Amino acid sequence: MRFLADLMSQVRNEGEKICEGGGAKAIESQHSKKRLTARERIGLVADPGTFFELGLYAAHGMYEEWGGAPAAGVITGLARIHTRMIMIIANDATVKAGAFFPMTSKKVIRAQNIAIENRIPTIYLVDSAGVFLPLQEDVFPDTDDFGRVFRNNAVMSAMGIPQIAAIMGMCVAGGGYLPVMCDHVLMTDGSGLFLAGPALVQAAIGQKVSAEELGGAAMHSAISGTVDFREPNDEACIERIRSIVEKWGYRRLSPWDRKKPVEPVLAAEEIYGIYDPSPARPYDMKEVLARVLDGSHFDEYKPEYGKTLICGYGRIGGFAVGIVANQKLHAQQTDHEGHKRVEFGGVIYTESAEKASRFIMDCNQNLIPLVFFHDVNGFMVGRDAEWSGIIKAGAKMVNAVSNSVVPKITVIVGGSFGAGHYAMCGKAYDPRFVFAWPCARYAVMSGDSAAGTLVEIKVKQLERGGKKLSDQERKELYESVKRTYDEQTDPRYGAARLWIDKIIDPIETRDAITQALEAAALNPDVSEFKVGVLQT
Repeated sequence: MRFLADLMSQVRNEGEKICEGGGAKAIESQHSKKRLTARERIGLVADPGTFFELGLYAAHGMYEEWGGAPAAGVITGLARIHTRMIMIIANDATVKAGAFFPMTSKKVIRAQNIAIENRIPTIYLVDSAGVFLPLQEDVFPDTDDFGRVFRNNAVMSAMGIPQIAAIMGMCVAGGGYLPVMCDHVLMTDGSGLFLAGPALVQAAIGQKVSAEELGGAAMHSAISGTVDFREPNDEACIERIRSIVEKWGYRRLSPWDRKKPVEPVLAAEEIYGIYDPSPARPYDMKEVLARVLDGSHFDEYKPEYGKTLICGYGRIGGFAVGIVANQKLHAQQTDHEGHKRVEFGGVIYTESAEKASRFIMDCNQNLIPLVFFHDVNGFMVGRDAEWSGIIKAGAKMVNAVSNSVVPKITVIVGGSFGAGHYAMCGKAYDPRFVFAWPCARYAVMSGDSAAGTLVEIKVKQLERGGKKLSDQERKELYESVKRTYDEQTDPRYGAARLWIDKIIDPIETRDAITQALEAAALNPDVSEFKVGVLQT
C-alpha cells in the first residue's frame, strides 16, 4: 500500500513542477506584457474544476541540451464550457516563447486526433513563436509533424467539428495558418499574426514596417478581414469565447447506453491495499474492478473458462461497458484430455484468448464500449501452448481488437509486455484514450527478462571470440541492461513520448474512464463491424 501511495506522491510532485512551465521569470515576463499564462487562460475559459489535462508528461526528460520543454510547451486536455465538453490546446509562451519542438507538434496532433475520433469541439489559445529552428528537421516535414496540424484543422472543419482560435500573443510563419483555418478567429490587441515578422520582411524584401502595421489586431480586423473578433485583452477574449460556445446547437449523441451513475459499493481508496506488483503475491483483479464499476456489479462472462483473462459486463459512470482484464491470480484449468494444470496469472493462454475474442465480438455486435485493464506478461509459450494453438488463438484476439468499431479505452495497471500488450488494445490498436497507473510497466519484456536475455547473447558472442566474462562482469552487464530497461519501461518514459495520454491516480480510475466515455459519446457514427478471415 505504501509503495503505490509513495509512487503517486512522486508523480504528483513532478507534475506540479511541470506545471510551472518556463519558471517564475518567464511567467513574470508574460505578465509584464499584460498577458496571462496558458494555465491562467485555461482557468478562465473552462468551467471551474472541469479541466482534465492530457499529455502533461510530454517531452519529460527530453531536450535537456536546450533547457528542456516542460509539457512540450503546449497544454492540452478536456474541459467544459457552459457544461459542453471541449478540447483545449494552449501554447505555453513561458516555454521558449511557445515554440514548437518535435514533441509539441506530436502533442497537438494527438489532441486533434482525440477530437477527431470523438467529435470534440476544439479551442486553440495561440501564443507561439513558431518552429523551434535548431530542431526544424524533426518538426517540419513528416506526417506526424507540424504541417499535419493544419491538415487536421481542415479535416475537422469538413467533419463539422467546431474550432475556435484565439490569438493571444505571437502567431508567426507557418503557425499563422492554424487560427485562420478555424471557424472563428479572435485576436487581442498587442498580438501579432504574420507569415514573416518585421525583421524577416526587411531582410527578404527590404521593407521596414512595424509589427502592428504588418500584422496587428487592428489591421487584421479592419483591413485584411482575417479576424472575426478583436478584443482589448485576454480576459475579454476569453469571455467572448465562452459567449460563442454558449450559443452552439446540440448534435446527435452516440448509441452507447447510459443510466444514472451509481457509486461503487466498495471504496476506491482500498485499491492501494489490493494491488501488489510482486509476482510472489498475486492479487485479484476482480477486487480492483469492484472499486471501479457502478454499484460494484459485474456480470462475468464464462467465469470458469480461460480464467487468466476476466471478461464481463458492467457500468462505469452510468455507461454500459465490456471489461477485458488480466487476472493475476493463478488458476487451475482442465484440458481436453481431462488433465489439470496450473495457469499463471497475467499470462494469456489459448482458452483465455478464445474467450476474449468471442467477448470482444459480442460487445461490437451489441454496441457496448470496451475497457481493457492491463497487467499482462504476454502469451504462454512452450510445447503444450503451441500444440493447443496459442498463435492462432492470439491472432483471433488481435483481429477482434483491431477491427472493433466501438470505443476502446485502455488502462495500464501493472505490466504490459510483448504481444500481450497488443492483444489488450495497446496504443497501436487505436484506443480512444490510454491511461496508466504510476506502477505501470510498458515494453517488449520486463527489465529482468531483457537483462537475462541480452547478457546470455553477449556471453555467447564473447565466447565465440575466445573471451569469457567473469561473474563480476556478468553482474555489472546485467545491472546495466536492467537499469536501462527499467527506465524505459517506466510510465513517465512512455508518457513523455505520448504512448500514454495520462498517468492517473489508481483511485481516480473510474473518473478518468467516465471522462473518456463522455468524450466518446459525442461521436454518433459507428461503422459496420467486420473481422475478415479468422483462424479457427
